[in-house]
Amino acid sequence: MRIVFAGTPEVAVPTLEALVSAGHEIAAVLTREDAPVGRRRVLTPSPVAQRAEELGLTVVRANRITDEIAHQLLATEFELGVVVAYGGLIRTPLLDTPKYGWINLHFSQLPRWRGAAPVQRAVMAGDATSGVAVFQLEAGLDTGPTYVNRAVEIGAHETAGDLLNRLAQLGAPEVTATVASIADGSARAEPQSGEATTAPKLTNADGRVDWTETSETIDARVRGVTPEPGAATELAGQRVKLLRGRASEAYASGEPGTVTAVDGLVLVATGAGAYQLLEVQPAGKRPMAAADWFRGQHGEVRFA
Repeated sequence: MRIVFAGTPEVAVPTLEALVSAGHEIAAVLTREDAPVGRRRVLTPSPVAQRAEELGLTVVRANRITDEIAHQLLATEFELGVVVAYGGLIRTPLLDTPKYGWINLHFSQLPRWRGAAPVQRAVMAGDATSGVAVFQLEAGLDTGPTYVNRAVEIGAHETAGDLLNRLAQLGAPEVTATVASIADGSARAEPQSGEATTAPKLTNADGRVDWTETSETIDARVRGVTPEPGAATELAGQRVKLLRGRASEAYASGEPGTVTAVDGLVLVATGAGAYQLLEVQPAGKRPMAAADWFRGQHGEVRFA
C-alpha cells in the first residue's frame, strides 16, 4: 500500500515504524513544524519528523494544511492516509481523494472521548477503561465508522502519560492489521454506537487541584494531567507542582489543604480522605521527595 502518514508526537512513532516494517511504501510523512523546546527554546523537529528522517522518508512540515501542502501530498498519488495524533484537520480534497481515504488511530473506545485529549480525560474522569480505535476519517470530529474499537483497562496508579505510551504500542499492530484488511478487501467498518463524550485539549486550569474534592477525585486529576500540563497547587502564593502522589487510607487532620506527616507519610487533608504526596517541585527548585520538602517547611503548611 502507498501511504501518507500524518503524526507528530512520540506516541505516533510506533505506528510509523510498524507500517515501514510491514513493507508499506510511505510516500510522505506529514508532521507539524519544528517547535521551540526547553528553557532555551531550541527549535526542535517533532519526534515523528526525527524518526522519519532516520528512516529516509520524505517529511512535509505543516501546522495547517494549505492548498499548497494538499497539492504536494496529492502529487504523491498515495492510496491511503494514516493519522496518529497529527494535530491538524484533514479537509477536502485531501480527505476524499485517496482511493481508500484516511484511517485514524484514536486512543479511546469510541464514541467515548472524541477529541484532542481522550486519555487524559478518561483518567481524570476515573474511568476503569480506555481503549484504542482505528476508524475511517470523515469530516466530523472522530465520528467515522470503526475497524477496531478495543477496550483497555486503566491501571490503578497509571498516569495519562504512562497509559498513552502503552496504548501507542497496542495500537500500532491494530493499524497495520487494518491496512492489510483494507488492501485485501476484507475490512469491515462498523458505525459507532453508544453515548458520545468529548475530550477537549487540556489547559493549565485543568491541573489546578481543589483540596475540597475527595482524595480519589484529586488522585484522578493529578494522574490525568501528568505529565502535561501538570498538577499544581499554591503555598503562600507560590506554585508547587505535584509530580507524584496517591489517594491514601490514612487519616489526615485539619481543613482541606492542610499538610501533615503521619507515620512517615506526607498527607494532605481533602474533602473526604487523605492524599499522599510522593514527589513535588516547589517554584524555582528541582523535583524532590515530598518527605524532604516537608522537612524544610516551618509552622502550619496549608495549600490554597
